Amino acid sequence: MTESAVTPVICIVGARPNYMKMAPIMRAFAAHSPAIPTLLVHTGQHYDAAMNDRLFTDLELPRADINLEVGSASHAVQTAEVMKRFEPVIEAHGARAVLVVGDVNSTLACALVAAKRHVPVIHVEAGLRSGDRRMPEEVNRVLTDQISDILYTTERSAHDNLAREGIDPARAVFVGNVMIDTLMANQKKAVAPEALVAQAGLDPQRIRAGFGVVTLHRPSNVDDPAMLRRLIETLHVVSQKLPLVFALHPRTRKNIEAHGLSALLDAPGFLVLPPQGYLEMLGLMASARLVLTDSGGIQEETTALGVPCLTMRESTERPITVTEGTNTIVAGDAKAIIDGVDAILAGGGKGGRIPEGWDGCAAERIAAHLSAWLVEREAQAVAGLPA
Repeated sequence: MTESAVTPVICIVGARPNYMKMAPIMRAFAAHSPAIPTLLVHTGQHYDAAMNDRLFTDLELPRADINLEVGSASHAVQTAEVMKRFEPVIEAHGARAVLVVGDVNSTLACALVAAKRHVPVIHVEAGLRSGDRRMPEEVNRVLTDQISDILYTTERSAHDNLAREGIDPARAVFVGNVMIDTLMANQKKAVAPEALVAQAGLDPQRIRAGFGVVTLHRPSNVDDPAMLRRLIETLHVVSQKLPLVFALHPRTRKNIEAHGLSALLDAPGFLVLPPQGYLEMLGLMASARLVLTDSGGIQEETTALGVPCLTMRESTERPITVTEGTNTIVAGDAKAIIDGVDAILAGGGKGGRIPEGWDGCAAERIAAHLSAWLVEREAQAVAGLPA
């Protein structure tokens, strides 16, 4: 048996969005011929036992082989702690490559450890840029791409971003969007919104004539008291036009309560729910008239579902959702948000189209390319040629 047959590709998950990206990759690696051996490492960057178990079950993701249990901390402490705990994993198990997804702290931390140990770094969802270096995720994206050996992209504009940053075009490979692989695989299992609302003790009749979905969690929106007040007051106005199902993030709830805004959410137009699982959110989005969000992944999912999305951020690292999809950037501008809602209610909003490569097969393309790349690289090493 060759060393590559037993040495794994170490796959990293650290936060909720990572699961949706990793699930189809793990399935594609197992189904590939020959199968690509893997070791799934959960850093524990974001960890809620109930939500974690639900996500792994809903997405049919294998249980993590190793959980580093780093927990929450400042960006610097969390990144350092992941690095400290991940390096012994490579020492103990070896690694043909380390595969990271997205842009969370765990992505950069594990990529740094691998690069310094001369282990190939594979970045899925590479090359996305918002242009806003104030966002920690943007810093993670830029730095991870610089040290990655293969950069798998979801949209072709990402290749222009990488070229501007001096990255060899040969390292970038367009494969499409693994998030959409997961969406397509789970659409039939999505939870009906009426059942979800009823389960929360609310009257499902309130959403029968149509509803919108709200998610809000980014620090730039919820940690600034003035911005948070503006957004909640604006959403209150929108709720008088269309019932809003608000899946309320714990950080957002805490700040709403701290700044005396809770009464605004007690209005008849709001149906406030706790954070939802993947299948629950998928059901809500698929049936919504519109979605108001500051989430990156939801911008992609609404485009795939053909549901109008208003993004409450100054910019997006996923421009294809605007140029080809259903997304409109409205920032924190009350007038832009209300005008956007009115336009959707009057005319249905942007129809958009499904972008190239968002076809449910991105993970299979990654498996095929990575398997061939690793075999070639390892053959060169045996022959004494530079990788």
